[in-house]
Amino acid sequence: MSVIRVVIADDSQVARDVLRDILSRDGDIDIVGEATNGREAVELAKRLAPHLITMDLNMPVMNGLSAIEEIMFTKGVPILVVSDRSNAQTAYQALEVGALEVMPKPSLNEADAERLLARVRLLAGVSVITRLRRRCIAPATFTAPSTPAPSPWGIPRDFKRIVAIACSTGGPQALVRALRSLPAGFPAPIVIAQHISHGFIDGMAQWLASLCAMPVSVAQEGEQLHPGHVYLSPSESDLCVTPRHRFQLKASPDNSLYHPSCDVLLQSVADVYGSDAIGIILTGMGRDGVNGIRAIHQAGGTTFAQDEASSVIYGMNREAVKAGIIQYEVPLDSLPDRLMRDVRGYLNGRPEPLA
Repeated sequence: MSVIRVVIADDSQVARDVLRDILSRDGDIDIVGEATNGREAVELAKRLAPHLITMDLNMPVMNGLSAIEEIMFTKGVPILVVSDRSNAQTAYQALEVGALEVMPKPSLNEADAERLLARVRLLAGVSVITRLRRRCIAPATFTAPSTPAPSPWGIPRDFKRIVAIACSTGGPQALVRALRSLPAGFPAPIVIAQHISHGFIDGMAQWLASLCAMPVSVAQEGEQLHPGHVYLSPSESDLCVTPRHRFQLKASPDNSLYHPSCDVLLQSVADVYGSDAIGIILTGMGRDGVNGIRAIHQAGGTTFAQDEASSVIYGMNREAVKAGIIQYEVPLDSLPDRLMRDVRGYLNGRPEPLA
């Protein structure tokens, strides 16, 4: 296996020492350069052609966010943001301009070290593209009929369909591209389980809310679901929906590999909403979400998967496609229109063909 060439960018000598110690321990990763500010990181990216850059955000001369944008505008390189949790919202802005993933600065304990090594090895092999400068997209508005929907549980709700999304690596960027094109007044709640490091979910919610027409928030215990709202699962608990159309937070098992669990959320959506559920599995590594989206498929709901060409990691979605439980495998940029057609046709009582 070829050695992974990594550049570390962090103005803290202590942080660089920790990262170097972890990444150099197994011999398959070579630290080819270290930058103490964003400008140096840009220069090293050009000169050393690393396979991956670990990027802090708070640095002098040029901050990490500006450095990422500059690097991705000139020649794309996989970038892993390694930053303090206090920078959570800025960290997600870094994803918007091209970084692949966000994680907190590690300590030298074994669990932190293994998580960092796994992320670097995974992301170093991801193909990234040179990006254009940021631009804003203004979504349209949509007014849905206000007829209450019947419920098989006998408890009325103010929406007919519900959208449940599972995603992991590359998920935040995919969510932006999908959600920012959906209008205010979208006639269904959207519930999301995104694998995420503890301490970053509030920053992600604020970041998504700044880019989308719909309000975005972290789901709370006992909170009522409403259409036209995006709800994120907290990382510290697994999220479920109940027959009373409220959220329930469950403790994650001690041996859980994924935080939060995509399967738990999607399974609960299938159990409560059956054929009214729309399940979507986006980019990500592993199999989490496959069993949940299978439950939606078996309950008569509609299932989508992000296609390989638009995925950062074609993993979770590939497993669902291979299992034969995905009805529509679509490019990410086509997903908002497909959702609107599906929901609009359902509201009119005559589902539109999605061929």
